[in-house]
Amino acid sequence: MFLNMSLTLLQKSNFDGFPKAGELIEVTGTHLLEASDRALLNTLIQRAHDSGKLTDVDAEWELTFSELRQGLSRHESNDRVRASLDRLGNVRVTVHYQSSTGKPRTLKTPLLAFTDTDDEDDVTATIQYGIPKRLRFVLARSNRWGRVRCEVAYAMKCKYAIALYELVCLRINRESSVDVFTLERFRELLGVPPGTYALGADFQRFVVGPALLEVNGLSDFGVALDLRRRHSRAPVHEVAVSWWKKEGDEFRAAIQERGRSKVGRKERLRGQVQVIVTDSSAAALLPRSE
Repeated sequence: MFLNMSLTLLQKSNFDGFPKAGELIEVTGTHLLEASDRALLNTLIQRAHDSGKLTDVDAEWELTFSELRQGLSRHESNDRVRASLDRLGNVRVTVHYQSSTGKPRTLKTPLLAFTDTDDEDDVTATIQYGIPKRLRFVLARSNRWGRVRCEVAYAMKCKYAIALYELVCLRINRESSVDVFTLERFRELLGVPPGTYALGADFQRFVVGPALLEVNGLSDFGVALDLRRRHSRAPVHEVAVSWWKKEGDEFRAAIQERGRSKVGRKERLRGQVQVIVTDSSAAALLPRSE
């Protein structure tokens, strides 16, 4: 099985990011996680992937709190990191994958298992973690991946933006640059809490708008969303996601903004990024002030 060069675990991290398995990108049940948790998870998954030990029996990895804090916070305290680790250790997600015979399977699993964590906050304090056995089995069989750049996720403050960014990373090299999801599936993939933002206007204002603002302002590609209705008074029933690779000034502006302080970022992005949310019944452009 491991001679197949299309396996995710045989891919190497490079300038475009680390190869994150599609099964991890499209997990559901992540609505309890915050943006900082999702960004931190990428660092932990990348360390595990790059070690080459992902398929080793009882493999574990160790990082210092200072390493984890680099992208997450400039504060000396490890409190924010510990809070994120607690949420990552307690969440249970649903992973969809295919069996060896090609049949769709579902795995309900924790994402990580933290085996040892230093209580002190000195510079040598570390955390040790593993990945549940069944989840490692799924990752070992994965042959779909998106190259995710950890610094892009760390630059984002909206958890829906990180989820949307990774969904496009998984699809960026397809021949077609459009994918269509049912509204329910799209909400699950973005990690929208069940029962929230049920009204189309709220969903657009609090989920879609903020996600597009950061993805279009901070990533290496642009994204537009079409919220589709069967008729003008019907609720949104599906979402079409389209994307394009940035070039020239648009590409350079994203790199420059990622290197700037997060303070005032939302205001800067609102002044320079076009957030396109079309509604098939009205062809509306979301105002930048939203």
